[in-house]
Amino acid sequence: MRTKFVLLITLNVCLTMSSLKVFSQGLPDHDIINSNGKDIGLWFVGHASVYVTYGDMVIHVDPVAAEGDYTKFPKADIILVTHEHYDHLDSKAISLIKKQGTKIVCNKASASQLPGAIIMKNGDSVELLSVKIEAVPAYNIAHMRYPGNPFHPKGEGNGYIITLGNKRIYFAGDTENIPEMSDLKNIDVAFLPMNLPYTMDPEMVADCVTKFHPKILYPYHFGSTDTSLLLPLVDTTKTEVRIRKMK
Repeated sequence: MRTKFVLLITLNVCLTMSSLKVFSQGLPDHDIINSNGKDIGLWFVGHASVYVTYGDMVIHVDPVAAEGDYTKFPKADIILVTHEHYDHLDSKAISLIKKQGTKIVCNKASASQLPGAIIMKNGDSVELLSVKIEAVPAYNIAHMRYPGNPFHPKGEGNGYIITLGNKRIYFAGDTENIPEMSDLKNIDVAFLPMNLPYTMDPEMVADCVTKFHPKILYPYHFGSTDTSLLLPLVDTTKTEVRIRKMK
């Protein structure tokens, strides 16, 4: 009888562990930070695709199906699209995470692909589902397709700052170390792109840090850039640099 009881417990434990394993399959790595006693989850899908959890709230940023299995990710309360390029705007991924009541925020050039979306331009601010969202500039100064034609023209794409509790999280989109970054205040977490020729090299990312001093920095959208080159360029006593799988 004792043997049968032990076997039964062992079977139940195995089934529970198996269920947990199945539940976690396909989900990306994540970090947890705390805001006013509530956990914020930062989930690193890949490239520029991230999602954020805060209590029951789920916010997806630039979802792209090639970066992860969006059939396994939680449905979105809010979707933020920085700009219309294929590696930031993917209608297939959006269809997989959209639910009744999902709010989609985008720049003007993305709106034709996102019926019903809320269009934000640089400098706009809105509150959706108790989340403050600020659209900030994202553009190239140095890097051009050809002279006079930057990869990301000024005034077209957005970066976004979201406020969750007492934390401000900045998703820079595709940008360089533009002067407007000096106007950013109280940024707790920053996602900054780091790949040439489309965005920044490590030196430019480090310059961004001197402009607004985020507490935590995640390089993302970094392609084949050697992320270790960034570390000696940043004062890590003031800004913690976290390298995650965000090629």
